[in-house]
Amino acid sequence: RASRRDVTRVRSERSSNPNPIHAGHAPPSPVAMVNEDKIDALILRLHEIEAVKFGEFKLKSGLISPIYVDLRVIVSYPDVLSSVAACMWDVLKSNGAEFDNMCGVPYTALPIATCMSLNNDCPMLMRRKEVKDYGTKKAIEGAFIAGQTCLVVEDLVTSGASVMETVEPLHEVGLKVKDVVVLIDREQGGEARLKSHDLRLHAVLPLSRVLVTLEKHGKMTADLVNTVKAFIAANQTGPNASGNEMGAAAPAKRATYASRAELTENQCAKDLWRLMDEKKTNLCLSADVESAAELLALADALGPEICVLKTHCDLYPDFSADFVTKLAALATKHNFMIFEDRKFADIGNTVVGQYASGVHKIADWSHITNAHIVPGSGIIDGLKSVGLPKGRGLLLLAEMSSAGTMAKGAYTEAAIAMAAKHPDFVMGFISTNPAVWKVKWSAGLVQMTPGVQLGGGGDAMGQQYNTPDRVIRECGSDVIIVGRGIYKAADPLAEAKKYRAAGWDAYAGAL
Repeated sequence: RASRRDVTRVRSERSSNPNPIHAGHAPPSPVAMVNEDKIDALILRLHEIEAVKFGEFKLKSGLISPIYVDLRVIVSYPDVLSSVAACMWDVLKSNGAEFDNMCGVPYTALPIATCMSLNNDCPMLMRRKEVKDYGTKKAIEGAFIAGQTCLVVEDLVTSGASVMETVEPLHEVGLKVKDVVVLIDREQGGEARLKSHDLRLHAVLPLSRVLVTLEKHGKMTADLVNTVKAFIAANQTGPNASGNEMGAAAPAKRATYASRAELTENQCAKDLWRLMDEKKTNLCLSADVESAAELLALADALGPEICVLKTHCDLYPDFSADFVTKLAALATKHNFMIFEDRKFADIGNTVVGQYASGVHKIADWSHITNAHIVPGSGIIDGLKSVGLPKGRGLLLLAEMSSAGTMAKGAYTEAAIAMAAKHPDFVMGFISTNPAVWKVKWSAGLVQMTPGVQLGGGGDAMGQQYNTPDRVIRECGSDVIIVGRGIYKAADPLAEAKKYRAAGWDAYAGAL
């Protein structure tokens, strides 16, 4: 590791470079400062290697896009990687950016940042997507001094969410971030969002510039260009403050949690909407631990941060009536609701017994439960006969976050139709992307989304993860459900606070 003195020396040596990157100049247009022929050649090369391609592509959000930008492929083309790094550095120099070191957003931007670092003798840092609970347990790796200014390097920006996931841990270790450099800006609201966090975006290629070149060189028809522009305009992630030529309108505002409490007939849903509004949290903790004792400890420690605690009572070998009493007391103490994730899936008569009696007597202590719709509407009738008199609420599984799920399309639409027939008992859905549903549903229904992690990604068992910002702002959900990302963390309370802030900031930003 370099010493503190070494880092200071590197900074000093670089500041004496005859062509330093420094602040204080008026920011000219990035494209204007880079040779036009060089830019056109890069765009055509990106198209040639299929880093930019056209067709019908399903995005992570579930939307079908006419354009797909996949810059991961550039690592296999050294000439392209070198050109990308050079153009990004040129834009920074032209715009007068000033920084001490740089950090690439994992993973696609890492080779770009490495190339920029080597070519320009600029120290580089790395962010871990998942902090290990052993070793140094660091989120940011590398040699740096608190108070230094770090440049964030990303391949492209859409909403700015992935950039913020790197900015936040840099701030936590005392580094300042003022500038973000990307190759492509999709012009979907990312620049405006970064600006709201006092971050300046430097983009080599606004997407509109890419379209101009490809159309000019016969790689796109005018109709395809208009299709892409229309898609971008219709799928903004925030106020369009960048003045780009696509002329996108600002998205519709979402209603507040408090106002939506008036739109539901189910008392449990009313209580949850109001709880979230008053407590200012939309975080549900999925406590898939191995014992009731562990669950109680988690509930007491993290209860102040959450609106809902999701349980799996059949996982706890030490389940007892005393456990139920203590859990109910903690829910009252910390003001959260209990959601037993039972996923009922049997015929009406059977679920009546499963819900009301048996070992667990779920209806006696769980405010919320859920069910599959595979058996038909009879399952709702059965559960309703037990839960409605107790003031309970039911979530229908409309979508799931696991790979290969069959809960989609017509299945989802059937769940929406069933919910509409039982507004007094069905309080909402387990969903992943209600923003793209073709069938309308009541705004009084709560959307709760599992599979949420700050870094996104997936696991070996097929679970697919989304970030809190994407789930709330882009996918249209109301409650983020987080499990291992919190209770498996080295410091579960600190991690719960991060998720709470991320979920609430996403909601507040969409109002």
